[in-house]
Formats: sequence, C-alpha cells, structure tokens
Amino acid sequence: MDMELKNKTALVTGSTRGIGKAIAIELAKEGVNVLINGRNYEEVERTVNEITLEFPDTFPQNATADIVDIQQREALFKKHSQIDILVNNMGIYEIMKYEDVDDEVWEKYIRTNVLAANGLSKFYLPKMIKNNFGRIIFIASEEAVMPSGQMPQYCMTKSMLLSLSKSLSKLTIGKEVTVNTIMPGPSLSENVYQIIEGMYPNEDMTFSEKEKEFMTTNLPQSEIQRFIKPTEIGRLATFICSPYASAFKGSPIRMDGGMVPTIF
Repeated sequence: MDMELKNKTALVTGSTRGIGKAIAIELAKEGVNVLINGRNYEEVERTVNEITLEFPDTFPQNATADIVDIQQREALFKKHSQIDILVNNMGIYEIMKYEDVDDEVWEKYIRTNVLAANGLSKFYLPKMIKNNFGRIIFIASEEAVMPSGQMPQYCMTKSMLLSLSKSLSKLTIGKEVTVNTIMPGPSLSENVYQIIEGMYPNEDMTFSEKEKEFMTTNLPQSEIQRFIKPTEIGRLATFICSPYASAFKGSPIRMDGGMVPTIF
C-alpha cells in the first residue's frame, strides 16, 4: 500500500537503533527523506549510510545533536528548518525504586523525555500549521497508563507526553496536521535482546524459547506472549504519518500486545 509520503521529510529523534531506527527505515521505504538523529556522529553517519544503500531513491541526512541541550537544538533548527514529520522517539529509562528518585533524577527525566520533545514540537508545529500539512508523533509506553511501579520517574514523563500531545492537537483544528502518541508495550530492543540472552545462557534454547519463558514468567498479562518488534511499531508510525490517518487527532494509540486491560 502506497502511503503517499514520497519526498516528505521526517526528523526521527534517537534513530540510530531500536524503535527510532525502525521507524526511520519504515518511513524510508515509503520514499521519505529521513533526518537521522543521535548524539554520536559516527553512529548517525553509519545509519545514514545504511539507509542510503537500502533506499537509494531517498536522501537521508545526518542530524547529530543532543536535543536535550538547548544550544544544540537551536543549531539543529538552523540546519533543518523545515520538516513534514516529527517523531519524538528519544528517551531514557531504568528500573528505580521510588525512594531512590531524588529531585535531580526527576529533573533529568523531565528534561530528557518531555522538554526536549516539547522544544522540537514548539519550533516545528507552527510551520506545519502554516503549510497545512504535518505529523507529530510522541513515542510513549503502556507504562503511561499502567505503571508497573518499577520506573516511577519514567512513567510520569510518558504520562506527560499524552497530555502534551492532546494539548498540541487542539492547536491543529481544521488543519491537515495531526499530533498523536503511540504507546508500545514491551519491545525487543537491542538491549532487551541482550538481557534475555543473559538470563537464559542455555545454548540449546532458541531465542524464541527464551522469550516465551520470560514472558510466561514475568509478563503473563501479555496476550501475544512475545516482545513487540520495532519494525511493527515502525509500520504503525508510518501509517499514522500518512494522509490515510488524518482522523487520528490527539489520540493515544495503543500497541501493547494486550498488556493494558480495556475498561468499557
């Protein structure tokens, strides 16, 4: 299915690995010129080269920047002042006990997971509204609506993104501009893959068997009983970016594998 996104330009933050990279690749498949972002220039450049080789009809670019840093964000704006799609994917997380989360940690998570994305959105959204086309997506988590209690500092920031998304969506009334949030469930990032391999060192077990054992023991509420693949999230994000998803406005879009119970 042609998503009608050819020659659009998309900035995907944190796109050298994991969900961000998968989203960038899926957008490039549709002919989108992706701006690859990360803090490490070499990693960004390597990703740009990979996408260039795989999708030679597109023009991926290096958008190295620590977007938490205001000055580096400003430099990014000067270099890439016009985009059609913004995917706020970059974020940090770690398991922490509530009593160990001091004010410094709270501030770090809010600056990184919320204010950086807000800064980008505040710059690009008015331009999208003026051009009468644009897509902003925030990547949140099922933890935004169903906190596990293991990462309170992370969960709070992801809940904040849901509120921010809806507030910004109110500014797009009557325009071909959308602001939405995707809430993935547990996903198979490179880090998660290594953790699972480390938990089950038995070489006779396939990764699928290790994954199933982990899900059965630790996440029995998952209805798919596996981790969500980054490519699956990438495909959903690409659809939400397309003209076919114009009716999604300020929507919290769940892709949690059945983790979150539905309340009627």
